[in-house]
This record gives sequence, structure tokens and C-alpha cells, in this order.
Amino acid sequence: MSIDSHRSRRRLRTPAGELDFFRLDAVPGAWELPFAHKVMVENLLRHEDGDLVSVEDVRAVVEGRSGAHEIAFHPSRVFLHDTNGVPVLTDLAALRDAVAAQGGDPGRIEGVVPAELTVDHSVSTDFFARPDAPRLNVRREYERNGERYRFLKWGQQALDTLRVVPPGAGIMHQINVEHLARVVEVRDGLAFPDTVAGTDSHTTMVNGLSVLAWGVGGIEAEAAMLGQPVSLLIPPVVGVELVGELPPGVTATDLVLTVTERMRRLGVVGSIVEFFGPGVAATSLATRCTLANMSPEFGSTSAIFPVDQRTLDFLRFTGRDEERVQLVEAYAKEQGLWHDPAHRPRFDRTVTVDLGEIVPSLAGPRRPQDRVDLRDTARALHRSLSALGRVPAGGGSTAGSDDSAEPSVEPEPGADAVSGAASGAASGAADGPRDGAVAIAAITSCTNTSNPAVMVAAGLLARNAVRRGLRPRPWVKTSLAPGSRVVVDYLERADLMGDLERLGFGLVGFGCMTCIGNSGSLLPEVESAVREHGLVAASVTSGNRNFDGRVNNDVSLNFLASPPLVVAFALAGTVDADLTKEPLGTGSDGEPVMLSDLWPTEAEVAAVSSASVEPSMYTEVYRTLFDGDENWRELTAPEGPVFAWDPASTYLQRPPFLDGAAGSAATGPGGHRDVVGARVLQLLGDSVTTDHICPAGRIPSTSAAGTLLTDAGVAARELNTYASRRGNWRVMRLAGFANPRLENRMTPDLPGGRAVDFGADGRDRVVDAVHVVADRHMERGQDLIVIGGREYGTGSSRDWAAKVTTLLGVRAVLAESFERIHRSNLVGMGVLPLQFEDGQSARSLGLTGEEEYAFTGMEGRREVPAVLRATARRLGTGEVVEFTVRARLDTSREQLYYRHGGLLPYILEQVLQGPRSD
Repeated sequence: MSIDSHRSRRRLRTPAGELDFFRLDAVPGAWELPFAHKVMVENLLRHEDGDLVSVEDVRAVVEGRSGAHEIAFHPSRVFLHDTNGVPVLTDLAALRDAVAAQGGDPGRIEGVVPAELTVDHSVSTDFFARPDAPRLNVRREYERNGERYRFLKWGQQALDTLRVVPPGAGIMHQINVEHLARVVEVRDGLAFPDTVAGTDSHTTMVNGLSVLAWGVGGIEAEAAMLGQPVSLLIPPVVGVELVGELPPGVTATDLVLTVTERMRRLGVVGSIVEFFGPGVAATSLATRCTLANMSPEFGSTSAIFPVDQRTLDFLRFTGRDEERVQLVEAYAKEQGLWHDPAHRPRFDRTVTVDLGEIVPSLAGPRRPQDRVDLRDTARALHRSLSALGRVPAGGGSTAGSDDSAEPSVEPEPGADAVSGAASGAASGAADGPRDGAVAIAAITSCTNTSNPAVMVAAGLLARNAVRRGLRPRPWVKTSLAPGSRVVVDYLERADLMGDLERLGFGLVGFGCMTCIGNSGSLLPEVESAVREHGLVAASVTSGNRNFDGRVNNDVSLNFLASPPLVVAFALAGTVDADLTKEPLGTGSDGEPVMLSDLWPTEAEVAAVSSASVEPSMYTEVYRTLFDGDENWRELTAPEGPVFAWDPASTYLQRPPFLDGAAGSAATGPGGHRDVVGARVLQLLGDSVTTDHICPAGRIPSTSAAGTLLTDAGVAARELNTYASRRGNWRVMRLAGFANPRLENRMTPDLPGGRAVDFGADGRDRVVDAVHVVADRHMERGQDLIVIGGREYGTGSSRDWAAKVTTLLGVRAVLAESFERIHRSNLVGMGVLPLQFEDGQSARSLGLTGEEEYAFTGMEGRREVPAVLRATARRLGTGEVVEFTVRARLDTSREQLYYRHGGLLPYILEQVLQGPRSD
């Protein structure tokens, strides 16, 4: 119970009766705060205990000490998905094993905070463009992942606070927005804001529904489930004032990509973005969620909207009960959480976005913040081809076919599970795909499929294209994978599904699919053109991530676009075109068809949406959310408080992170140890993503992980994805820094996955696989470091990117700057994040990776100093470069975790011995 120094606990009358709440205006100055800071103040008031949370913490938020004061934030619930949830459960199962091995009760490892896990990241686009594609894809999903799903069912019975949403329900974030989110939570007679820590960076999508939430690594999620607070510096809040209205023909996706570009330029890493102003009322709830979903692409912690009438309308529309809606309204108005367009909260910074200036856009070909005007798509392609040493073909659309692709057929047993057919010759052929050809066109991801306006627009554009006799080019793999079953319901009611299907955009399943990399194989002739003739293929998806190698290993260039533009590029068959001036193709009447000929009007979209989407759809879809289909119900799962590991399993192996958990390699009996004699495992550039560090896509049979699995008897077609194998640390270790598109500057002419071993005395130079080089250093007892540039660890909140780092023997990562989640994950795994001083970098200091490093100033200390002395001694000449670095242990809690060798050893000690007097 809170000690309530401000005497803020009061009573609130609601339709559900009287509830207690912690009143914000009891704290002087709190009323002028931004929405996000108000939610944080309430959280601190409710958890004030004089230890983890003090009255000084409340004062620090109100006084605006952003970035300078640490607070302990307690989320009201934890949200997981399967590919991060399985590793979370393996860690918790390992914790239970460790407690039992010490003679303790494994049941003491139990959830304190409610957690929901949605199985949505495992279904793959193996079958497409055929009516039975969803059924066949689900069948393959269970064939591949049944063992993992049984493990999840074990976790649900073992942990009282965990609920699992079975496969096939949709994408976690869309389910959260449409059903799970409470906005205002009620427990034990107390009302408070719904706040979420999620193991996916796009947990922020629910910010559009006024729920403060952000992505954390699985390591932090485990801690939160067990009642540990999320430790953070008070984030600055950047106010984004929305003015005006979107012009006709401009979509929510265009707005999102423009805001992403601007926020990255502004620099909002570690900040919360909060929208306010007169344009908020003109922004639909779906568009708000589309914006909020892309918060990680901004670099921000969250991107939130305050509560207003649109919030209430959406809650009613999606089937929430009236008592809940009235509670949200009463609580928001009483607490000053209701949006007042005339009120300007006390933001740390403000910026204005004029909605009237937004233009049709894409983003790519490698980062979400690299926005491209639609008319400049071909130029963006030509720049990329030039960078790859390719000569652009000169532009011009290869669109213009009214021939539909052959219907797909189910493969023979043992064949690759790929459907669809391709025609056309290899790269360079006159009638086949050329560089820039669209190999994948996917309407996918929670970002855009949550927005009826853009989905209906895609359906109407498809209808208009069918009427003009257009079809996608035969080399394009098309698919529709919405984040909610409701999407198909309203598209069918609007009589638009048939037209989408005629263009190949038939339903393939409900899940992340192509967006997360579960795109399946390309069409055979395209795959051959890529691998044998070097075709530079492109994807166009309605997703939120387009990093190298994420969508498909064989696709080099990836563009993000709105759903209607995905359909348009499928028709064009190439990104080497200006769709504002060049035809998409030739109609059945022999006349060229322009994009403007097919684009629906705002009035058409609004009319169809209004007539086709209704509350009963949401109520019916979510009525049986946790039941699952017959596949799920028939799965038998083990029971009991501890999990029985199978040594022969290729999916689940007990992780080694608690082996010898008496302390970290970084600490000894007297305190921390300096890093001395360390070699460089990887020398990397800017914007290295967690996909680069630990890929999520399909496992190539020729990779080290593929060889390990095939040697264990796994058939090549059953290798599945790295994401699906995260419960097997042996497989994942082989994936560390193995993305072929990762550039190690020590091996510039080789694909990623290579490292250099200079031998014990530094006189050799042997290039080998990363894990092989790491093993050699471990055998010699030599520490390793990784050196990076700006924005190290961007992208997904992938704790395995930190886990593989520590499994490879890396003691420290030195970078110019870090993305928030990955830096925190490194600390959670006992890896020290170090940052160059401002203005310095590996290049400026002349560091080549051919050095031996020491980071000193920690020896014997209980706390790692903020600044360490760094020495780099060149292996060949003995020349020494000296400089200083900053230790990025930003909070006292991070110091605590690092001192114990990571979060898991700390939790184990807490359970076995009780809290120490740290």
C-alpha cells in the first residue's frame, strides 16, 4: 500500500459504484504536465513506499527533471507474443529449475502482474492466392510449432497470471487495441490508468487508445511479471501539435511515414512523443493507432494521444461495455487526462505538423525513416542500384499485363511448401523481372490493417483494377494477412474480398507473417533469378519494418507503403516507375490505366466503411478469443510446476544463463573487474539493427544453424525461422551477427557472419564464422568487445540480440549511441554498454579492430563509474590510442543488475536469499 505522502487517495463515483483513486491535483503543478507525465505521477503516487518510490520521485516529474532523475515505474500488465514469449518462459522455467536445485519451492517463481501472450508471429506465407491458403498455412504452422505451443500451454497452467491467446486470432497489438486494453483499470476497488510493458517494440500501438505502453526486452518483461519495476530516467515529452486535415488521396500511412521521418531528424530517442492541438480531434482513432504503432521507428519510447470523445466512441464501437466507457470518461475528466485542444501542456519541446502538407509516400529501401515521395520511387531505386554497382535500366514501368497468374497447387510431399506460379525470364529478360521488380506485395502488419479506411481503399482500388482488366505481374507474390478477423468480415460485407482475391490478395492467415519475415519462399523463377543471375528484387508491404534481410533473405530492397499502394505496385510489378505519371498497365480495352484512374475518393471510402463496419463484428470475433481452434484444443501439454526438458528437442533447451550464477565475469569478491586484453569481434557502422545482430527470418540450410539442425535429423523444409527457434539457445548462438547483410568493417568484402582471429599473440589473421572465432577466444580466456556507430540496436525489442552477444563471450559493446531497448537488454544480460564521447567514433580515433582493448576504472568498485579510461593497443605495431568512454548504466537498478551479472541471476538471488542491502 502507498504511504501517500500527498494524501491524494480519494473516492470517485462511477456507474460501477465508488472507487478509490490517487488524485493528481493533490500534487501542486501536476495539472500542467503532459498526459504521459501525469500517468507517471499517478503510478508513483500509487506505489510510493519510501524505498523504490519516494516523494522525491514525484517532485522530480513535476519539476521537469527529464533525463536526470530515475524512477521505478510499475506497469499494470505485461504483454507478450510467442517468439519473445517462448524465451521468456524458458527463462522462467530455468529459474524454477534453479530454485528447485537449491532446495527451494519452484512455485516461488510466479507472476505478480497479469500477463497476456498472443501467438501471432509463427504463421508463414507458404500458401497464397488460393481459397484454402489460410487452412494450409495453419496446418503447416502447427506441424512446425506444435512443440512450442505445448510449451506455452504448460506455461499457462504453471503461471496463474498468464493467459494465452491461441494462434489464428490476429496480431497482438490489434487485439490489444480492439479488445484487451482497459484504458482505465480497476483492481481491489482502486481505479488507475492501464499501462503496459510489452515484449514487442510496437506495443506502443495502444498509445493511440490513450494507454501508456512501450516495448521492453523479454528480460525486462520477466522482471515486470515477477513484480520488479521498470527502471528508467524520466523521459522528456515532445509535444507534436497537429493542425489542419489530410488532403484528398493522402492516407494515414503517408502521415505516419512523414512523421517518422521528421521525428528521426528531430531526435526523440528516449523521449515520449505526445500529440495535441486542434488536429487531434480530426484524427481518427485508427489513424492514431497507426501513428502510435510506428513510435519505435521514430526512436521514441511512446507516441501517445490523450483521452477524448473519439476514445470513448471507439471503445463503444469495439464492443466494450457501457460501464467501462463511462468509467474511462469520468476518470479522465477527474484526473485532467481529457484532451483540451486549447490547453498547451508543459512539454520539453514542441513541433508542429500540418496535416495539409502531407503527400503520398513510401519509405525505403532499408529504413522506415527514409521517406520517399511516391513520384520519386524510381530515383530511390536507382540510387540503391548504383550503390550496389548495378546500372539502372533507365526507368519506366514494366507494368501492363492483363494475364493472371496460374492458380497455385499444393506441392507434393517433401517439396517446398510454396504455392503460386511465375512466368517471365530471369534478370534482364525483356518480358521478365528486372532489377527493382516487386517480388513480394503484402498487405500485412498491425500498423495498417488496423485501419478500416486504408483497407477499404485497397479493396476499392482492387475492384476498380479488376473492372479495367488489370492483374499483378506474374512474378509478384501477393498476400493479405490482416491483424484482426474483423478485417475480413467488413471486406466481405463490402463485397471487396472477391476483387482482392482476383488480384492474388486472398487471405493467407492472421498474424505478422511477411512483416516479421515469415514471407515464405519467392516464386521459383524469381528465386532462381536472384540466386543465379543476381536479380535485385524488391518488396512493397504495408508493414512497419523494412530492414535488410528482414522480409526475405532473397529480397534486397524493401519499401513500406499504404495498402492501396501495395496493390498498385503489385499491378506495376516494379518500383522502377513514377506511378503519378506512368501507367500501371494496359486495360482490357487496350488503353493505359493510371493510378489516378483507380484511386477511390474519400467519400467512397467513408461510405463503404460506414456501411460495412459495425460493433457486432468485434463482439462476435472476440467472444471466444482464448478458446482457440480444434488444433489448439487437441494439443496435449505437460503439467506440473517445473518443465521436463527433452535433451533431443530442437526447439526447447534449458538456457545456460543461470549456470554458475554466483556472479558475473565482470565482478569478483571485491567488486567489478576491469576489461583488459579484449579483442574486437565485430567493427560495425551506423544503424545496426537487432535483425542484424540476431536475424528472425527463415534459417538457410547452408547456415551454421541449418547445419546443426539438419545434423540433428531436421529436414531442410522443416528448419523454420530463427524467431521460432528462440527456445533453443544452441541454435540462436549460431545466429549471432550472422545476418548476411551485416557489414563487419574488418571483413569488408565478405557477407555478414564473419570475424577475424588474430591469434593469441596478435600476429595471425584468420577469417572464420563469428561463433568459431568467439569459441577460440573463449578457449584462450580472452574477452571480446563489439564496436558500433550511431543508433546501435535499432529495431525490434529482441532480447536475443543481447543474449547472443553474451553467449559469444562479449564483455562490452562500444558505440556512438544506442537505441533504448537494446541498451537495456545488454545490461540485463550482464554486457556493459559503453559510449564514445560526443564527436568521437571508431573512425575519428583511427580504430580498425586490429587492436587489443582495456577499459579501466572499475576494478574493485561496487558501482561502475560514469567515465572509464580506454586504451587501444595496435596488435602489429604496439601503438597506443587512449581515450575516455561513458558507461551507459543509466539507473541505479541497472547498476544493480550488472553487478549481479544480469537480471536473471539477480532475481534468483532475491528468491533464494531475499533482498540484499544494495
